Amino acid sequence: MAKSQPRPEAGQRLLLAAVVAAGLLVLASGALLFYAFNYRPHGAANTPLSAMIGGKFSLVDQNGKPFTDADMKGKWQLVFFGYTHCPDVCPTTLNELSLAFGKLGSAAASKMGVIFISVDPDRDTPAVLKDYVSSFSAPVTALTGTATQIAEAAKDYRVYYAKHPTKDGGYDMDHSALIYVMDPEGRFTATFAPDDPADKIAERMKKLLS
Repeated sequence: MAKSQPRPEAGQRLLLAAVVAAGLLVLASGALLFYAFNYRPHGAANTPLSAMIGGKFSLVDQNGKPFTDADMKGKWQLVFFGYTHCPDVCPTTLNELSLAFGKLGSAAASKMGVIFISVDPDRDTPAVLKDYVSSFSAPVTALTGTATQIAEAAKDYRVYYAKHPTKDGGYDMDHSALIYVMDPEGRFTATFAPDDPADKIAERMKKLLS
């Protein structure tokens, strides 16, 4: 007697169920990430998520002095990758961060700093960076280094960047622009989008600082 063959419909239902289950898992993970970054009082700190971003690096600041990841500790740091020739995102972001510091008040602001890491080491020398960040009122530490050093730091922060040639023979830099919030122990805690306004940044930082 021939064995009955499984109906195609049954296999399709199993596949659909598996796809739905995987989708729900992704949604749940995304919801947890959103909650940790935006509503959990201390963000992603003390969770497995805190190990996702950050790592050891060795660069040079706008005064030509060595600066490593260890120098970030002791304060909350808002880490942002960009470059001084950036036409819009970088200056706008640094301006919003400066406004956010003003809204926090001197006591809270004294516990924070901004780390601006250049993805354009060929043009962004310490002197260029020093002149650039002097335009912003936030306490910005601007960092540069060799191409290899920048690439290693960007990899640890999951930052994408690439040189984009322009018609005039020059180039722009394409780059991701998330702001990473690192706590005083150097742990990844939360993120801000580059278009987040100063009010939102200040409100979230108050929760993290409390």
